[in-house]
Amino acid sequence: MNTTSRPRPRAILRIHFHPAERNDELYGQLLAVVDGISSRVEPLPADWSAYVDLTGALTYWGRDAEGLIAVLRLRLLALHGVQCSAGAGPTRSIAAMAADATPPGAATVVQDDPYEIAAFLRTKPASALPGIGPRTAKTLARYGITSVGDIADTRLPTLQRILGTAAARQAHDRAHGIDERPVVPGSSPRALSSGHRFDRDELDPDQHRRTVLGLVQDLGRRLRTNGEITQALTLTVAYADRTQTTRTRSLSEPTAHTPALAATTHALLTCLGLQRARVRSISLRAERLRPAEETVHQLTLDDRDERLRRLETALDKAAARYRPGIVGAASTLPPAR
Repeated sequence: MNTTSRPRPRAILRIHFHPAERNDELYGQLLAVVDGISSRVEPLPADWSAYVDLTGALTYWGRDAEGLIAVLRLRLLALHGVQCSAGAGPTRSIAAMAADATPPGAATVVQDDPYEIAAFLRTKPASALPGIGPRTAKTLARYGITSVGDIADTRLPTLQRILGTAAARQAHDRAHGIDERPVVPGSSPRALSSGHRFDRDELDPDQHRRTVLGLVQDLGRRLRTNGEITQALTLTVAYADRTQTTRTRSLSEPTAHTPALAATTHALLTCLGLQRARVRSISLRAERLRPAEETVHQLTLDDRDERLRRLETALDKAAARYRPGIVGAASTLPPAR
């Protein structure tokens, strides 16, 4: 008699956290709750999400994926008052697509079954497939390939002529539910973030700019208070339809100097083109932090920069004595054009 057992179905979870206010301490606490369910957690701090490998946890807890996700959502809500949206499936790409299609407070689970996988994937637009950006989706549409099912049905050599060898192979595999990438456990990298959620969807570009200015000043003050400098900034904007855009840019030199942070952030904000966007929240994250003593400050004959640094020191002392706010030098963010 053949006693070979069937391999356990994979169960990968993508979870997005939706707190009212964002800070690094809370993100770490939320990850700790997830770690209590499964130790195989891959943090994604830039967009307040994580991948979780539930494969072994299902056996340990004696629950199916729906039941285990329900326990996790209940714990996050009870301990921290934070809603989450979750998507689960046999691969990272399916889990990500399921999570993207799920509103806060709900979960979507795709079972490790060929028919259920095909039913979930085939009707999705091509742009929903991880790795297919808007430009690639437009290219495919010119050939009549508009859905994930179309990608799956297109012969690989044809896709390779359109997208190139590597991109075509990746798209073809994921359209068939094939994605062998594992969840890579790790701790959240050292970073600082500041965020703001609007009371209503905000259309005013000037209000977007003022909000970003406040986030820049808050991050700069906290970096200087902690004796740290940042090497990169990530700006994330969430919209009324629950989609979001994230942009990251490295700084020309690591710094905690508000005008330098503001210049980079202004460039990120400008490239997003939010003139007609209905913005729900904006967050700014300082990445790849280092001790401030490692900074290299370029010398200049202009004393304006030095005067701004002295002003920063005075504002930091005022914030420490009274309360942090968005009070700061009006010149820290370039004017709108």
